[in-house]
Amino acid sequence: MIDMAKTRREDMRWHLLSAINLSRPVGIYTEPLLAIVRAVYPDATHQEVRLHLDYLEEREMVRISKDPLDRWMVDLTRTGIDFVEYNIDAQPGVSRPKITQV
Repeated sequence: MIDMAKTRREDMRWHLLSAINLSRPVGIYTEPLLAIVRAVYPDATHQEVRLHLDYLEEREMVRISKDPLDRWMVDLTRTGIDFVEYNIDAQPGVSRPKITQV
């Protein structure tokens, strides 16, 4: 049986990491990240994006800077970069696609 909540959670984390990677070296605010995630999950919420970013920060894959208006600027850490570039093994909690071509 497929756990759809787990699949959504782990897939959304991969989409967030991929989008943040494309924003390097500047970083990205959560508002455009929400728009990107909604392309895959139209019912995604800003709170859900922040929840997954918190998880990724705890895993030391992203760095979050919060401004006085509570806007979050997000950037990848060295671990996050290595993960999205397939330089380190897959991490639990994030569904990274397998490389099928060499």
